[in-house]
Amino acid sequence: MATLHHFPDLEAALSRLADLTAPGGVLAIAGVARTSRPKDVMLHLGGAVQHRWLARKYGFWEHTAPTVWPPPHDYLTVRRTAERVLPGVQWKQLLLWRYALIWRKPIS
Repeated sequence: MATLHHFPDLEAALSRLADLTAPGGVLAIAGVARTSRPKDVMLHLGGAVQHRWLARKYGFWEHTAPTVWPPPHDYLTVRRTAERVLPGVQWKQLLLWRYALIWRKPIS
């Protein structure tokens, strides 16, 4: 959960996660990326409104986890790298600078 942005070599990190996935197993990644296109900015304006509403409703959660901001990889880089390293990966861009990758390791 939101760890790939801590690794400068995205391709090596995805390759290692793929190696650790059992044949037929599923690798599910929820990550954080930075915006690089106007489309991304528009999506995150909606996310910023959502974040303010949730923070007002539930309060702000303080955590002790290390923060890497801005994320070193943009959406396009993450998507292209994942598609190269994890053939057949499913990609979804989410609100608040997040994305999801779902990949099933072939049984071979």
